[in-house]
Amino acid sequence: MASTNDTTITQTLPVLGMTCASCASSAENIVKFQEGVLHASVNYATGNLTVEYLTQTTDTVQLKKAVQNGGYDLLIEDESKQQETLEGIHKTKFKQLKAKTMWSVILSLPIMVIGMFFMNMPYAEPIMWALSTPVVFWLGKDFFINAWKHARNRSANMDTLVALSTGIAYLFSVFNMVLADFWHQRNLHAHVYFEAASVIIAFILLGKLLEEKAKGNTSNAIKKLMGLQPKTVTIIQANGLEKQTAIAEVETGDIILVKPGEKIAVDGLVTTGSSYVDESMLSGEPMPIPKEENEKVFAGTINQKGSFQFKAEKVGKDTMLAQIIRMVQDAQGSKAPVQKLVDKIAGVFVPVVISIAVLTYILWLTLGGDNSVVQGLMASVTVLIIACPCALGLATPTAIMVGVGKGAEQGILIKDAESLEMAKKVNAIVLDKTGTITAGSPQVTDIQWLNNDDKAKTILTSMERQSEHPLAEAVVKHFNVKTTLALSNFDSITGKGAKADHKKETYYVGNKKLLTENNVSIPEPLQRKADQWSRSSKTVIWFSNSEHALSAIAISDEIKETSIQAIKEMQEMGIDLYMLTGDNKATAKAIAEQTGIKNYQAEVLPQDKANFIKELQQDGKVVAMVGDGINDSTALATADVSIAMGKGSDIAMDVAKMTIISSDLTKIPLAIRLSKQTVATIKQNLFWAFIYNLIGIPIAAGILYPINNFLLNPMIAGAAMAMSSVSVVSNSLRLKWKK
Repeated sequence: MASTNDTTITQTLPVLGMTCASCASSAENIVKFQEGVLHASVNYATGNLTVEYLTQTTDTVQLKKAVQNGGYDLLIEDESKQQETLEGIHKTKFKQLKAKTMWSVILSLPIMVIGMFFMNMPYAEPIMWALSTPVVFWLGKDFFINAWKHARNRSANMDTLVALSTGIAYLFSVFNMVLADFWHQRNLHAHVYFEAASVIIAFILLGKLLEEKAKGNTSNAIKKLMGLQPKTVTIIQANGLEKQTAIAEVETGDIILVKPGEKIAVDGLVTTGSSYVDESMLSGEPMPIPKEENEKVFAGTINQKGSFQFKAEKVGKDTMLAQIIRMVQDAQGSKAPVQKLVDKIAGVFVPVVISIAVLTYILWLTLGGDNSVVQGLMASVTVLIIACPCALGLATPTAIMVGVGKGAEQGILIKDAESLEMAKKVNAIVLDKTGTITAGSPQVTDIQWLNNDDKAKTILTSMERQSEHPLAEAVVKHFNVKTTLALSNFDSITGKGAKADHKKETYYVGNKKLLTENNVSIPEPLQRKADQWSRSSKTVIWFSNSEHALSAIAISDEIKETSIQAIKEMQEMGIDLYMLTGDNKATAKAIAEQTGIKNYQAEVLPQDKANFIKELQQDGKVVAMVGDGINDSTALATADVSIAMGKGSDIAMDVAKMTIISSDLTKIPLAIRLSKQTVATIKQNLFWAFIYNLIGIPIAAGILYPINNFLLNPMIAGAAMAMSSVSVVSNSLRLKWKK
């Protein structure tokens, strides 16, 4: 039993030694059954294990031992070195695989030529035997080693199929060569199949080489993101001198100099100088962004012509770039709902294929003619060779990897495979107004004081300084009053405003509902002005004492240039759009009319947004919520697909399953199209993987033999098996170039 003070931790660790989808299933089960493990998932395409475990009960060292006992390994190095070590391992493995493939092809070609055209030449069989032995037992030894490891653990994988098929073909050929008389006495010809054994291994190695290369291309997005961070930076020391420092040594508070054309190393705030910064690698937006004093800059972005200094605020794992990389990695490693069924099939696939091969041999012995022993054996070998669990195992994750990577390159961060799969079903989108449809940087445009008496303006700015609402910030910025008064009983009222006491008088600042609920009267001149502003789509906030309103303030938030185009695009896709805002009815109506949104609600509280989404879901709608503020977090959590605007609050981004880094609404139709393309690719991959095995296995077993005497050559089966995985990965890569 776990102790009560057990804490849980979730880690992503690379799994080494996996050769097919069945391995992923096997490694996953090994980890799942370890004491203290709450959840484990192995993704074959990424080669990663995501594991959640109790720290007091188990640790990565114990998990590594368990995985090693199962014939695999875990890389548990420090996260900063993990990627480099992993890349080194993959490079070495790819180099070895390339050499093995080249030698297997060089040695197999003469065997194939002799087997097809020169079987009657002297010493043909011993030459073939001499050339095939190193191919099977040296270049193909990993298949036999891995198969043995699995057999010891009472499991089977693709290596089992390859080892059984090539091993049987090789041993049968040696028997026929050495004891040819055994067949001659029975009036049968003693065939050798050395070419089948060696060519099969050559084809499978070639297929694995192409598969590894293609799988490497699916993770290009991560490599590009990782390449954005420079290795060294120029730090300005306390004595004013410049010093070149490694990125790992940069600390919060360091002053960093950025020269023209240099990459920014960490997140920070500009202290001196100005420039334009290309942030397209993070947001997907091509236009460089002007940066002045106190402006934020982000790791991985590129400085243009100017030079500036900035203070490091977030370093290492905390930078926005590091978080994006982590999110993309997690999303690429997560499993889509459809993958769960595929994993179950992959888990039982190999034992089923072995059973079919045994059944094939029995049927040939029972129903075959004079040559049934040899034909049955070859048919069984061909069944083992042609079956491909890898095509099934790669179908979903490779498409997800490419889809998530493509999204990241376009400034759309997708947190998990489930939301990518779900986005295509969205038929209703709920949009927040401020910061989503509008720019989210409101400014005071007009102010009207009762009797032109602005004595209470210091009280107003003191109250707004304590409020976290973006409108409050606009008021503080507009008045620029340096004095702050001491207020008592300050209370922020969600969705309405705030109240506070000063010198035994209660003051309110917020929307009209706040005043009405507290029986505060609104003088006619102020009401007239407020109505006029509301008709111009301006937001009106009120400032009052406990009796009557003292002033009305008009605040305007411009509609983003791209919002109208995005809304039109989504409507053309047949999606129902709803705008929910805490703003007043007149402003909401004006924004809705300007953008073409037919359904909208004003003066909506945060919990009302979540309830509205639930109502839509009860009507059978698949709902996406798009927001940027803390007040949107409940609604985001309720929606089927949650989308946060990247320039909004951290809480909204934490809750949301997708983040639009640039806060540009046109990225949403793009994300929906990407979802449709990814799901279509998954379906194509699964269709071909299933069809390939459903058609290939019966043909290999000899189902066509009674009709037209056709028996599939084991070599062709080997080529087909190798190409099935490659075709699935290649089809996933097509996603990259789709618009």
